[in-house]
Amino acid sequence: MTGIANTQHPILLVHGLFGFDRIGSLSYFNGIHEALHDAGANVFVASVSAANSNEARGEQLLKQIHDLRRQTGSKRINLIGHSQGALTSRYAAAVDPESVASVTSVSGPNHGSELADRLRLAFTPGALPEVVAAAMTNAFGTFMSVLSGKPQLPQHALEALNALTSQGVSAFNQKYPQGLPQTWGGMGAAQVNDVFYYSWSGIIKGSLLSESMNIFDPMHSACRAFSSFFTRETKANDGMVGRFSSHLGTVIKSDYAMDHLDTVNQMGGMTRSEANPVALYVEHARRLKEQGL
Repeated sequence: MTGIANTQHPILLVHGLFGFDRIGSLSYFNGIHEALHDAGANVFVASVSAANSNEARGEQLLKQIHDLRRQTGSKRINLIGHSQGALTSRYAAAVDPESVASVTSVSGPNHGSELADRLRLAFTPGALPEVVAAAMTNAFGTFMSVLSGKPQLPQHALEALNALTSQGVSAFNQKYPQGLPQTWGGMGAAQVNDVFYYSWSGIIKGSLLSESMNIFDPMHSACRAFSSFFTRETKANDGMVGRFSSHLGTVIKSDYAMDHLDTVNQMGGMTRSEANPVALYVEHARRLKEQGL
């Protein structure tokens, strides 16, 4: 074990939509928790609803933050959220900044997801297809929670979808603007209410044949298909979130050669050879340590 990631405050990883902490030997943050631990970090993984609103998930996260503070004796926690986990973390930091040392958004839809916009348009509110899809999605979220040992967590697929659309995130941002850029594609404030804000993300580059091991990853092919739904960030998205939509606070880099799931080292670590998502988390922990966090 080294000490390069031995941050002053514990690190809490926060999963995104349909995420989980661990199911058997499968981890949402694949190999990341272990790498951070081996580098000296005091690291934990949150467990919030697989599908629900940012605020509902944020309240669940706040409870875990307070429990973790009591458990570790630390006054504050470093949050690293992937995808919707970034919005969940932003909510917790905005509501209780004294308990949060930093928020790091990894592939977070901080200005909404164009993919969520297209899905929202595909379902007429209250119509039978939406009702059926919501029921099936809620059941899937419950199934994931049961597998992860958290059957009590509530699921609300439509709340989750609405929370990720451009319109939904815009409303969220009006309430919780901390760390948001003032200009499209720019950086946000590095520190707000004594909470530090960071972000990084990736984009799909080149052709499928140039994707190294990703060519064997069915989820990467799905992300490439989803990418065709984007109309604003057509050439710069990870299949689920646009490059500039991911910006928050200090932007470390937003065009790594990674799709949306590559940034949590899924599936099975089959990422492009020039991108090492696990190393990014360890390097960021070193960054937090040097910042005194």
